[in-house]
Amino acid sequence: MAGNMNRRQILRLTGALAGLSSLALPLAAGADALIDNVAGMTLDRDGRVVRFQAMVIDAQGKVVRLVPVGEQPPKRTKKNPGPTYDWRADMKGRVVMPGMIDAHGHVIAQGLALLALDLSDTRSLAEAQKKIADYARANPERAWIVGRGWNQEQWGLGRFPTAADLDAAVPGRPVWLERADGHAGWANSAALKAAGITAATAAPAGGRVEKPLGVLVDNAMSLMDRALPKVGAKDRTAAFLAAQQLLLRDGITAVADMGTSLDDWMTYRRMGDIGALRVRIMSYAAGIDTTVAIGGTGPTPWLYDDRLRLAGVKLFADGALGSRGAWLKAPYADAPGERGLGFLTDDQLQNLMSRAAMDGYQVAVHAIGDRANKQAIDAIAELSATYKGDRRWRIEHAQVVDPADMPAFGRYGIIASVQPIHATSDRVMAEARLGEARLAGAYAWKSLMNNGAKLAFGSDFPVEKPDPWANWAAAFTRTGADGQPAGGWRPAEAVTREQAWWGFTGGASFAGFAEAKFGILAPGQRADFIIVDRDPLAATPEALRQTQVIETWIGGQRAWARK
Repeated sequence: MAGNMNRRQILRLTGALAGLSSLALPLAAGADALIDNVAGMTLDRDGRVVRFQAMVIDAQGKVVRLVPVGEQPPKRTKKNPGPTYDWRADMKGRVVMPGMIDAHGHVIAQGLALLALDLSDTRSLAEAQKKIADYARANPERAWIVGRGWNQEQWGLGRFPTAADLDAAVPGRPVWLERADGHAGWANSAALKAAGITAATAAPAGGRVEKPLGVLVDNAMSLMDRALPKVGAKDRTAAFLAAQQLLLRDGITAVADMGTSLDDWMTYRRMGDIGALRVRIMSYAAGIDTTVAIGGTGPTPWLYDDRLRLAGVKLFADGALGSRGAWLKAPYADAPGERGLGFLTDDQLQNLMSRAAMDGYQVAVHAIGDRANKQAIDAIAELSATYKGDRRWRIEHAQVVDPADMPAFGRYGIIASVQPIHATSDRVMAEARLGEARLAGAYAWKSLMNNGAKLAFGSDFPVEKPDPWANWAAAFTRTGADGQPAGGWRPAEAVTREQAWWGFTGGASFAGFAEAKFGILAPGQRADFIIVDRDPLAATPEALRQTQVIETWIGGQRAWARK
């Protein structure tokens, strides 16, 4: 990506930086402000809906109080002529609610995806080949063509694509395209040659080189690292600003950034230093070495008015179901000779988790297959005897969990960080990969919750769109945007509408040790709120998915407004 920014992207970056200050409505020191005339709604700590008609916020951007429905907030009168509030914003009766929190996303990766070739909308190999070829012709200055989003299941291909398939679109220039889930990459012959990859190349542990050549799965993707152009600081800045704009537009005010690299962290610090960091980032660094390089002896304090904190470490136990990298206890139903990829031995995972826990870092383990989830659970069980206190062990995705292993979530206080939209986009593939027997523990949010798991909801962007409204609807309907399947897929695993909302607000902040800072609207909480065009508690699922954010406010300042 280094040097890949074109003039249009640089101008867009400059304009985005300049435009940030024009949105903010700063609070005067020592003065309160009134967000008035709202149809306000939030959840309290017990998950109950609270309605209000105005909100008082202080100079630090925190909520002072919610004015209940029917109570008139004090205003200037002849008997009370003083400046009760430094300023007042009349929201004209519109719906105001807490900002949404995405409990699992990849901020810089989302931004880079926005600036690169996107194949997520392609429905066949031929359509993808045409889009790749058109993109290459339109960008002759790019030494490499990079992008993401392909999905052979969506194409109905019945196999992985090959280098020859990609050569047919772009024969001479290196091309590298990540799969939609980020757990496989597709290369053409020029890219394979640049990386020195041949049919004799052995895959590293936790990886697989598909034959015929073309696709590298999970850890085998690292074989391409030596050849890929580096992503420069300007590219990362442009990527961050593009991603932040998208998040704010969708009403997301905070995110758990999973797998933060050192370069990503420095990008967030640069943005914070110049006042361009709007969205709140709970960072989980990629591996122990990166975590220690950033945090040193433990998690960082909150920086930039609670906008950035290194909370812990992200570790991987396995790959993804779509690329058959998810580690299963029994072979895949549609590939009897494969059980997926375990990235670490049981001892290795436990040792890495212990190294993080001894310095107080929170541990988040990516585990999709039932064997990977069992490995993570066993490690947590062992470490819980040594590392006491409020650890909030996280399992990211928890997609396929053996029902026999579910009680451990409650026993050890494990957070299940799940993505509702995956159930609707994966269901056909999951049925083929798993077979009927293992579906009992697949995408099983209600069962996890009933076994004591704390749920935190996210989207896994850019694997899926950072759309909290589609995710919210999927969580309590178990259907896609097309309303299918009728009645919902495995509907017994649906949560309620309010429980789903909590997963994207209070549950997501709790998962990141941020519940004292933000997540709901209540006295002492940061005034992170959004103005939307409908009541999401009254909307049909179809209407909920169409929700439009009108304005996004963070810390009592307007950070984004629809034009």
